[in-house]
Amino acid sequence: MIKIPFTIYSSQNYRSSMDKIQHKFVQVNGLKIHAAEIGGESSPAVLFLHGFPEIWYSWRHQMIAVAEAGFRAIAPDYRGYGLSDPPPEPDKASYKDIVADLLLLLDALAIQKAFVIGKDFGARVAYLFALIHADRVCGVITMGIPYLPITPISFTEHLPEGFYIARWQKPGRAEADFGRFDNKTVVRNVYILFSRSEIPIAHENQEIMDIVDSSTPLPPWFSEEDLANYGSLYENSGFQTALKVPYRSMSETYNIANEKVEVPALFIMGEKDYVLKFPGMEDYIKSDKMKMFVPNVETVFVPEGSHFVQEQFPEQVNHLILNFLKKNI
Repeated sequence: MIKIPFTIYSSQNYRSSMDKIQHKFVQVNGLKIHAAEIGGESSPAVLFLHGFPEIWYSWRHQMIAVAEAGFRAIAPDYRGYGLSDPPPEPDKASYKDIVADLLLLLDALAIQKAFVIGKDFGARVAYLFALIHADRVCGVITMGIPYLPITPISFTEHLPEGFYIARWQKPGRAEADFGRFDNKTVVRNVYILFSRSEIPIAHENQEIMDIVDSSTPLPPWFSEEDLANYGSLYENSGFQTALKVPYRSMSETYNIANEKVEVPALFIMGEKDYVLKFPGMEDYIKSDKMKMFVPNVETVFVPEGSHFVQEQFPEQVNHLILNFLKKNI
C-alpha cells in the first residue's frame, strides 16, 4: 500500500485561501451555470466535477491545493445543483446535458484543454466528457466509482427493494421522503449514510431518511459549518434535478463508437467505501478490468477511506492528485 505524506494546514491559512476562491456565473445553453474558481487564468486548468449530495464546495480542499501548486481550479455546480439555474424541465435532465454544459463552460473560460476530476456520479460525467471530447482532456482522475461501460447501469437486480438507488429511482418516493425534512437535514442524513461502509438499504416499511437516527453525529471530518454551506446551496436548487441525474438517468444511452479512454487516468478509492459492496464491484476494481476501457489507469486505495475520501483525507488525496497532474502536464 502506498504511504502518502501529508501537510497539516492551519485553520487561519485555510480560511484565507477559501476567501481567494472566486465565483462567477456563465451563460451556458440558456442557463446561468455557477462556477467556483481559484488560480491564474494562464495556468493549466483542472475541472472538478461533483457527485451527490455534493456541489462545488466538496472540492474546497483540492481547489486550494492545486491552485497553490500552480494550476487553475474550476468547480461548477451542474445545472439544477447549488447556485446554477435549474433546467426548464428537470424531469428531462440528462448526462448529455451536463457534458454539453461543461464543453461550453470551458469555451467561455477560454480553456482549450483541462484535467478532469470526478467523484461519485461525477466520475461518469468525467469519462463521458473524455470519450466525447477527447481533444479537450489532458487526463482523468475519478473517485468513489470506477469507469463503468457506457451502457445502461443497473445495480438493483441483486439487491433488496430497499436499496437506496432503487427507492430514489421511483418518481415521487424520494420527493416524499426528503420533503419531510429541511434540505440541511437531508444532506446531513445522506452524508452519514454514504460515509459508512455498508450499502444504505431500508426495511420494507422504512424510508431511506429514517435509516439515520437524529442523534447520530456527523462524521468527524465534516463540520456543522460545512453542513450549513451545503444546506444553503440546496435551498436554492432543491433536489428535483439531482434525483433525475444521476438516479433516474442510469438507462441513458450514448452514441459512442470507440469506448476507450486513452489519456492518463487515476482512480482513487477508499478502502471502506460502501460502493465496494455493490455486486461484482470489488472484483471489477481489483482485477483491473477497467484497463479494458481505460488502459492507462492506475488504481490507488486509501486506507480507512470512505465514499467522501477527498473530504475525509484531503492531504492524502491532494498528494495523489498533484503527483498525477505534475507527471502528466
